[in-house]
Amino acid sequence: QVQLVESGGGSVQAGGSLRLSCAASGSAFGVQTMAWYRQGPGKQREWVASIISSGFTLYTSSVRGRFTISRDNAKNTLYLQMNSLKPEDTAIYYCTADTIWGRGTQVTVSS
Repeated sequence: QVQLVESGGGSVQAGGSLRLSCAASGSAFGVQTMAWYRQGPGKQREWVASIISSGFTLYTSSVRGRFTISRDNAKNTLYLQMNSLKPEDTAIYYCTADTIWGRGTQVTVSS
């Protein structure tokens, strides 16, 4: 069974960058989609980006051009490179592997 642990969150100034990592224990065999979601204060959970087994990527419009989702299968790790961060990106970020969820990592972007 896959278990996910996010890392790389923190506090940055607007315009800064962060790289989130999601380490997956166990085998990635059979996983079709890995994704990042986020939930800001007082907001509903929002899908951010996905990468499917073929390597094809998808992004929500608010992060397209600023965020990049990628994976390293040899290291069983998913990444989210976040550039040009905005205060509205402040949220708890979660990684997923199909139906499996990590516990999240906090990202705070100050003005």
